[in-house]
Amino acid sequence: MSEEKSRPPQDRPWESGWAPDTTRAPGTRRLWLAGALALATVSACVTAITVMERESGEPAPQAAEPTTLSSSAPGGLISFATPSKGGSGTPDADRGRPSPSPSESASTSAAPTPKPQEKAPKPPASGKPSKPAKPPAPDGTSIRSVNYPDRYWRVRDGYVRLDQIGSGPEQREDATFRRVAGLADSSCYSFATADGRYLRHRSFVLVKEGNDGSSLFRKDATFCPRPASHPGAVMLESVNYQGRFLRHRNFQLRLEPYEHSALYRADSAFQLVGGLA
Repeated sequence: MSEEKSRPPQDRPWESGWAPDTTRAPGTRRLWLAGALALATVSACVTAITVMERESGEPAPQAAEPTTLSSSAPGGLISFATPSKGGSGTPDADRGRPSPSPSESASTSAAPTPKPQEKAPKPPASGKPSKPAKPPAPDGTSIRSVNYPDRYWRVRDGYVRLDQIGSGPEQREDATFRRVAGLADSSCYSFATADGRYLRHRSFVLVKEGNDGSSLFRKDATFCPRPASHPGAVMLESVNYQGRFLRHRNFQLRLEPYEHSALYRADSAFQLVGGLA
């Protein structure tokens, strides 16, 4: 029985219940097989090149760019550029040359920079050393207030006050003392008056009294110089009441404990100058 008789006409497929198979065109299977084979070939080549690069440790040589042939060659053909004559014939030709060490390349690339020379300090503009302050005259010492520079220690009615001194000889003599080594401590000061008496604190008030030879008197009449916050001035601390300093209050000299205030530091700072008498 021929094939034409078993199949119904193509223009009337549903009369006998048969429909043509349109899900696959002729030659589709061969095309899929050819594509799968091409993909397998490409992946195998890529895998082989990657393995070779890892083993050799060098990058794969780049393919030469295709260039068209001259007019003598047939049209439409392409060829690859030939390597230059100056190039190395083999890719491993440069392996025998050792690369320069870091020390050699560093020494040839840059020379050591010279150390900067230290500049010598400039001499002072004046050229002459500053003269130290003159000590008070050996025959007498006067004591001047820092915050009242026109007032000095002066004995009046047995007490020591901070007064303005006129031109009279009596006032100048009452404001001039003989500074000696401390009666209780030779590294400190004691102040004697013109009549041979001494300045001492009694009930924390500075007075003038005669030396009775007692240990208490020697301590009460000894004061140790301490640095003051004002230049050229000192603070006078009691040797037997440490932490108490001589200061003026209402222009009377008293022995009071130290206070962290600008007023106290100014009231207890004095300058020892040459005697007024």
